[in-house]
Order: sequence, then C-alpha cells, then structure tokens
Amino acid sequence: MSTVSIAHLRKTYGQFVAVDDLSLDIPSGCVFGLLGPNGSGKTTTFKCALGLARRDAGDIRYDNVSLVPQTFERIAYVPEKSVLFEGITVAEHMELTRRSFARFDVKRCAELLAGFGIDPRKRVRVLSKGMKTATAVALAFARTPDIMILDEPTSGLDPINQRVVLNLIVEASANGTTVVFSSHQIGQVERAAERIAIIDRGTLILEGAVDDLKARRKIVEGVVDEHFSVDGFAGDARVAYVEHNGRIIRLHAISNADDLAAELSARGAIGVRVLDLGLEDIFFQSVSTAASRPEA
Repeated sequence: MSTVSIAHLRKTYGQFVAVDDLSLDIPSGCVFGLLGPNGSGKTTTFKCALGLARRDAGDIRYDNVSLVPQTFERIAYVPEKSVLFEGITVAEHMELTRRSFARFDVKRCAELLAGFGIDPRKRVRVLSKGMKTATAVALAFARTPDIMILDEPTSGLDPINQRVVLNLIVEASANGTTVVFSSHQIGQVERAAERIAIIDRGTLILEGAVDDLKARRKIVEGVVDEHFSVDGFAGDARVAYVEHNGRIIRLHAISNADDLAAELSARGAIGVRVLDLGLEDIFFQSVSTAASRPEA
C-alpha cells in the first residue's frame, strides 16, 4: 500500500513555467486521475515525480520517502510516447523485464498480451501505435507494482481494449495498488478514478473526490424572454459562469444551486431545473474559469 505526495513542485524550461507550485496528496490504493488541456503540465509532473526531469523546486515522496533507485522496483510507468525498443520482439521485452524486476510475472504478462491480441514473436517496429501501448501496459501490470503512473494508457487503443485497460486499473486498485493516470478522454477518468486533479498552465485549479465534486456543482437551467438580463448572476460568487443562448440560460453553480433556481424563477424564468454535472462539465467549467484569470 503506497501513498504519493507532491509538495510545491515547480519546473521551468527557460522562461516557460511548465509546473508552478503544484501540491498533491494521493492516497494509498487510490485511482487518481490527472486532467488538463494539452500543455498543462501533466507529463512534466509525471517526469519530475520519476526523476526523469530535474525539478526546480518542491519535494516528491513515496510513503514519505524520497525517490531512490530501489523505489523503481515498486513503480511501473507507462509513458505517453512508446519507449519500447523497435528492433526486438515483444517476447524479448518480456525477458528483459523479467531480468530487471524481481516481481515480474511472465505468465500474467503472456495472458495480458493474448487478451490484447498481440503475438509475442513480433518485433515492436511492426506493431501499430495501439498495440505498442497495449504491450507497454501488459509489461507494466505484470510487474505487480505498488504504484503505477500511466500517461495516456489507452492512447491508440480501440474501445474494447480501452475498456480492458480501465478494468485493469480498477482491479489493480482493488488489490492495493496506487494508480495515477492521465487521459484526454474524460469519460474514462470518470469511470475509473476515485479522485481527480485538474491542472492548467501548470497550476492546480481543482482537486477532490469525483463524487464530492459532482455533488457540489450543478447547472441551473431555465427559459427566459429576449429581454432577460444576466446582470446580477454574471458576477455572483455562487456562479462559475453563465451561458445565455437565445432563450436558454444556464448558470454553472458552484454552490447554493437551489437558491439560484428560486431566484431565476422569481426573475421570470420558466421551466427552471437543477441538473447534475458530469466530470466533463466540471472540467470545462474549471478550465474556462481558470482561463479568465490574468497571466502571472
């Protein structure tokens, strides 16, 4: 059982700030989803956490211990871009991994590869992008690690194999593995993750349990006439932002949704209702709000 703690992480490339004062505490055995637009700092965060990029500031600990070479026996990493050796076979990768990691389960890896439809005799260079991803996933899960860091682990996979990977993530967590993963497919994160963090421009803008975040955020929707003014709602601290398209108004509420619904009705809106947000709505709401803040 392993926890991951990232405290005040900062990483720059020249004048560009890739990650800025990022702190995350990832509980043991949790499936933790890291979300953000392209270039938000997700991959850089992973690289810093694994010592693959030198951080400028901050501290990263596994079970309250700093990263040391021995830690890698307990951590499996699947990067966004394939780092498999193109000129050797999948079976040779299995043998290489067996010799490198004491807990690698050859039988388990063979079963996973068969499930993905991968012939171990094939050289990596002839595999599709999705099959390379699946091979890396199989090698990682067969290591029975305590911690998994997965950067876009379903990239290039068809929907059936995407579901297989998500099931593997959930199963690993049920067996005590701490899983941190990123994905541009927010529905996958919503299906698998217990907790999420959203980062934008290297800064944490939202973090919490998925169920709690969904419970706290609502959409208040109603039908208004053409003379309706959003004044009073647009600057309301309870409202992240307002959508007003034609006669439809939608208030993206971050608190007191029922009170907002009552006020909207009192101002003449009809058919007012309070809707639950999905994780995708929360993501876009959070990123849109963050985008309105000035550059540092």
